[in-house]
Amino acid sequence: MKLKNSILGDKVYQKLIQKIFLQCLMIVLVAIVLVIIIRSAGRGYIGNKITEVICAITGADWERASDLYFGYIRSQIDTVMMITCIIFFIILFRFSLSWFTKYFDEIVSGVDQLVREDKNRIIMSPELNFMESKLNQVKEELAKRAEAKEEAEKRKNDLVVYLAHDIKTPLTSVIGYLSLMDEIMDMPIAQKAKYVHITLEKAYRLEKLINEFFEITRYNLESIPLNKERIDLYYMFVQIADEAYPALVASNKKVKIHASENLTIFADSEKLARVFNNILKNAISYSPPNSIIDVYGEIQESNAIIRFENPGVIPKEKIGVIFEKFYRLDYARSSATGGAGLGLAIAKDIIKLHGGSIEAICEEGKIIFKITLPNIKDFFTNS
Repeated sequence: MKLKNSILGDKVYQKLIQKIFLQCLMIVLVAIVLVIIIRSAGRGYIGNKITEVICAITGADWERASDLYFGYIRSQIDTVMMITCIIFFIILFRFSLSWFTKYFDEIVSGVDQLVREDKNRIIMSPELNFMESKLNQVKEELAKRAEAKEEAEKRKNDLVVYLAHDIKTPLTSVIGYLSLMDEIMDMPIAQKAKYVHITLEKAYRLEKLINEFFEITRYNLESIPLNKERIDLYYMFVQIADEAYPALVASNKKVKIHASENLTIFADSEKLARVFNNILKNAISYSPPNSIIDVYGEIQESNAIIRFENPGVIPKEKIGVIFEKFYRLDYARSSATGGAGLGLAIAKDIIKLHGGSIEAICEEGKIIFKITLPNIKDFFTNS
């Protein structure tokens, strides 16, 4: 794997490495050529000048200075030439650093474009194609995330507006019926009972809408820590079915559990119950009357597989987006199915936090939510 990455890295940086190599090679060749030119053009003249310097420093005559020149300098001409070549190389390399720094300038400029959220495509030298490609990928990904965030925020704002509008309706009814009962003290018992029943229904609706407000806020603000423990999955299925009993009775629906009574798993019971409740609510809302909702649970190899199945259809183009925040299958809000569109998004986040996966499948007239969770052994290993 490391060898493969190394090969890929060499291919990615090939143009840049080749350019730097050629520049360094050119600097060395130029330094050597300069030294050769200086040595050839200055033969004799340079020797005479060095001899004059020796005369001035030592006070020796010309002949003595020439002996010193030939004995200590001329005889070491190869070493002198090498040192001179190195000096030229260092000088030339210093000036050539501007060639290299332009690459850093381009990278900094590209990063600045990301920070400024400049919509123009980042363009760099051919040698930096790999960096240009990466930065443009990041740019596109950031743009997609910003767009998704903006869309989610818009959906959220729309839902808040819808909720605020919807709250006024049951609240007005509650106030109206209570006012009538307060004003008409001798109202017939049957009529008063009818008004109390209607008022209670509207109050429940009002409570549901207020809970949706809390759900929206809580989803954005709370971090979700896990408190994992061994839980009885079969008992949890029974419990959520019991909690949903009023909604099931109201639409003549039933829940059938297909799982061993000894089925257990290591997870956060509170968070997992929230997942199952959200999926069951979804099944109740979007399945036809008099239908049966089947809940399956089993252990397959190292995973626990859980399925919720109910009659119904989800359009293919919507299967991939039903787990998005604030997404609802029916955008028209109604008393029966109006929700914040957070239930499945929360369910997905909790399952991912457990190291599992959740998917929606629509086949043969059934909507299936399949949850895969790591078994106990994996949870102990990763915890």
